[in-house]
Amino acid sequence: MPLEINRWLVIPDEALEERFLAATGPGGQNVNKVATAVQLRCDTRLLDLPWFAREQLRRIAGRRMTADGVIMLSANRFRSQEANRQDARERLAAIFAESLI
Repeated sequence: MPLEINRWLVIPDEALEERFLAATGPGGQNVNKVATAVQLRCDTRLLDLPWFAREQLRRIAGRRMTADGVIMLSANRFRSQEANRQDARERLAAIFAESLI
């Protein structure tokens, strides 16, 4: 599902990749059996961003952005896949929104 940042910027499915992993830490019996943590990757090379937004994005993302321009976020605060997925997507949207200011 595409990620809408604002009415001018929508991150298409092709630029997003999600992987579900087993979470670590406390969480009961399911923590090592159920893949609830999510790793969200966004390939910024596939996006049509203004030059200033790219520079801001690199600064804001910091270590979360690879040299190839891929932003990687992990989310495992919640006990369900969907909640962690939503958390990661909201955090990614916040990074992009801040880069457009």
